[in-house]
Amino acid sequence: MSLLKTIDPKPAFDPKHSKAMPDRLISGDPSFKTWAQDSARDGIINTGVWEATPGETRSIKGETFEFCHILQGVIELTEEDGTAITYRAGDSFVMKPGFRGVWRTIETVRKIYVTVSP
Repeated sequence: MSLLKTIDPKPAFDPKHSKAMPDRLISGDPSFKTWAQDSARDGIINTGVWEATPGETRSIKGETFEFCHILQGVIELTEEDGTAITYRAGDSFVMKPGFRGVWRTIETVRKIYVTVSP
């Protein structure tokens, strides 16, 4: 078994579809697609591709660490203190455990993600 995993940015299989949870929705009607591509350590580490249409939601990481690499689109993340950062195709960032803020999808976004949960 190989210990390398290539993440396909345009997977050929059907994604899991979802919507924003009502208690997290701020504005718009964003929909989400998730192409889970790998899981390790009994689901503690997960990787794949995620896509969201425009809208605004509350982002609460809890104890989860998430690395993101934006493949397409534009988002703005605003921390609780009001600091806002815009990310677009080609950008990478980490949302550390405890992050709380607003995720605003400005243009439909697609990202590669790696999450690590306790």
